[in-house]
Parts: sequence; C-alpha cells; structure tokens
Amino acid sequence: MSSLQLFAVTSSGPQPLPVAANASELADLYEGLSLGVYSSLRTFEHNKFLWLDHHLARTVRSMRALGWTYIWDEATLRQALDQVCSAFPGAEMRVRIDVLAEPAHKLGTESRLLIGLAPFSPPPATLYEQGVALDFAPGLARTSPLVKTADFVKAREKIQHTDAYEYLMTNHDGQILEGLSSNFYGVLGGVVYTANEGVLEGITRQIILEQIDHLSIPLQLRPIVVDEVANLTEAAISSSSRALLPVVRIGEQVIGDGKPGPICRQILAAYNEFVQREIQPAA
Repeated sequence: MSSLQLFAVTSSGPQPLPVAANASELADLYEGLSLGVYSSLRTFEHNKFLWLDHHLARTVRSMRALGWTYIWDEATLRQALDQVCSAFPGAEMRVRIDVLAEPAHKLGTESRLLIGLAPFSPPPATLYEQGVALDFAPGLARTSPLVKTADFVKAREKIQHTDAYEYLMTNHDGQILEGLSSNFYGVLGGVVYTANEGVLEGITRQIILEQIDHLSIPLQLRPIVVDEVANLTEAAISSSSRALLPVVRIGEQVIGDGKPGPICRQILAAYNEFVQREIQPAA
C-alpha cells in the first residue's frame, strides 16, 4: 500500500482520491492528468508552513502568466491543507499543490485543484556537515522560468542518471542558472553570486537573500560562469526541502578545500532561526 495521499479541494472539503498501490513519489500521483502549475513545499512541526502565502501567490502568478482565468478559494484551500496535513500519520510531509489544466475526471472529481502528500525527512545532518556533489544537466532549461509548470518535473526525471545529488542548468553563454529543483549560489572573493534572471522565483531563495542582506554579506545578483567554478571558495543550493545545502564538488571540480565554508554555515544558521520565527499553520 502506498504511503502517498491525494486529495481534491472542493467546496465541501478535501475529497480523498485513489492512489495506485505502486505509486512511490508525488509525481506518480499525477500520471495521465492534464498537468498545469504547482507548488512544492514541506511542513514544519507536522502541520505548519514557511511563507505559505508566498507559495500560493507564486502559483497564482504562474496561472496568470499562462493566461489562465481560474480562480481558487484560498480560504477553502488553506482549510483543506490544514485538515489533511493534521491528519497525516507521518511526522513531516512533502506537500504538492497542483492546479491542473483540466478537471481530474480520471480520478472521479470535477476539481482542478489537488493536494498531494508524501512522507518527508529532511536531508541528513551529514550532508550539511560534509556537503554534496553536483553535476551539469546539458540541454535542459525551463521554457518559462517564472512559471512553475508540472511538465518540467517530467522532463527533469530523464536527466538524473549519475551519482550527483543535484544537477545544474546552464545557458548558451555558460552561465549557471539553477538546479533542477533548487537555486544555486557560488562564493568568489567573499562575495555571494546567484543568477537573478532565467531562474525560477524560489521562495526559499528569497528568504536566503534576505538573510544574506541582514548578515551584511556582499551579494551580486549575477550568475557564476562555468569557467569560474574552479575559483569558487564555497557553493550551495537552496530549496524548500533542503534549506541551504553546501556544495563541495561540481563535476570533477572540488570547491574550495572540499568542505562546507563559513559563509554558507552562517547563512544556514540565520535561515534556521528565521524558520523558527516564521512558521505558521495553513489556516
């Protein structure tokens, strides 16, 4: 039996939907549906969220960017989130909110608004202590970086074929834009660099940039170029499920001394303090 759960958001509350017994990850829940836009986030303290309002606002912007006129009832969505997350048997969960291009008739509902839940465990402490290795994803890019579309999830599954923890996307100028499911940061000469255009509008990235500013760490909103990787003293990726995760190797190139550096550790500590102050229930 699958540990995943899927619900349609309706005016009468969340409606449980069938889940295939062999479904192993959230993406499996949407097989055969008319994919649209989505937001993926994690819970804290079982049923609390970090900047949920920002995630929901970004999803609305994605819909409008596609020319959609669909309007959801945010209060109903929030109540559904609170209900299904509070009842979930696991300690924490990964949550995916989807607005489909068409109603999920295949699953027996008229709703286009779905909530998927999966058990979630944050990356182990050893990854933050030792760092992770990345590689490049040649030929893959978001067609609309500011729109978080579910079809990109399907495309990126074909790239993950080595032992790298995450894969970086570059443009034709050799600029490192972002990871398949993360934002990327590099440190050169004590300055943090990260792409500001051609990347997904990451909610965690926004929080990270605020912490960098509060810490008075120099910041440049421009991408690291592949040729600069050898000179990086530190690097990291961020996402809602990872916070800020240090990177110690990209391809064959070791970053700095091969250990997480002081700037990334400082930013991560500030981020974790921010989380404890800001998490709130959905409703």
